[in-house]
Amino acid sequence: MSAVVQVERLTKRYDGSLAVNGIELAIEETEIFGLVGPNGAGKTTTLKMLATLLVPSAGDARIAGYSVRREPDAVRRVIGYMPDTFGVYDDMRVWEYLDFFGRCYRLPASRRRQMIGDLLELVDLAHKRDAYVQDLSRGMQQRLCLAHALVHDPQVLLLDEPASGLDPRARVELRELLRELRALGKTIVISSHILPELEELCTSLAIIDHGRVLASGRVEEIHERFRSGGVYRMRVVGGEAAVVRAQGVLAGRPEIASHTVQPDGALELALAGDDAVAADLLAALVRGGVRVTSFSPAASDLEELFLQITDAPPSQPAADERQEAAA
Repeated sequence: MSAVVQVERLTKRYDGSLAVNGIELAIEETEIFGLVGPNGAGKTTTLKMLATLLVPSAGDARIAGYSVRREPDAVRRVIGYMPDTFGVYDDMRVWEYLDFFGRCYRLPASRRRQMIGDLLELVDLAHKRDAYVQDLSRGMQQRLCLAHALVHDPQVLLLDEPASGLDPRARVELRELLRELRALGKTIVISSHILPELEELCTSLAIIDHGRVLASGRVEEIHERFRSGGVYRMRVVGGEAAVVRAQGVLAGRPEIASHTVQPDGALELALAGDDAVAADLLAALVRGGVRVTSFSPAASDLEELFLQITDAPPSQPAADERQEAAA
């Protein structure tokens, strides 16, 4: 597969401060790619530069082969952009809203009629075709704005916090819709602070803080790269006597920083080492006569990983970057 979005040292400076500092990304076709970061990390600024709404201070990005700096009009033909604060025209009916944007893209009348029907079916709003936009729920308005981003059948979707303010049911519906769009061949770049949902939805992601990419890649690869040991939880068969036997095996092993017995009878181990070290420890327990029924990391979700990476002390910037930030 080839990268449909290629970002090369993309930078945005405001009055001497760096909002985005040399971001580099490669997003493959038909991926759902997540931009994760705290407020002010640079996610929205990055998406706006990709959408050609902001001109980069330095660097460039290519979408479907077109440069956002040199070929913005061509980029706009292949992207659909949904901002974090969507705007709708309250005095329009749902079909009129989509027809208006179809006219903006100069679609002929026959194609607009087909497009409106297809998109309303896709976002499950066909039954609201003649309703006024202001009468829709927030979740329905969100899906209508996504349909608006699809009017010209773009190759790449840029979605800024699309699930913001939605109730749990509306979030589930949006998540399923994005998966369906991926199945239809769309590449989706999505920013969000709702980390568990990104973990379920995204194929790859980038963790951004202070305008820099701290980690990027497949979700499972990032987990593997940054999880060095950690807390493992294990259960054994045989009650208290089996727990004591397990503690005897664990005692004195250098890879075990500590171990505790939890109220539910499980053992929690602070393990220093990689998966191979964990596998060796499990083998030693079995050899020691401990009947282990489960042995796995106690927690390794995206939220904890995000905190681990963003809490790490930032690397010292190079001298030229310090000068650039002070400029």
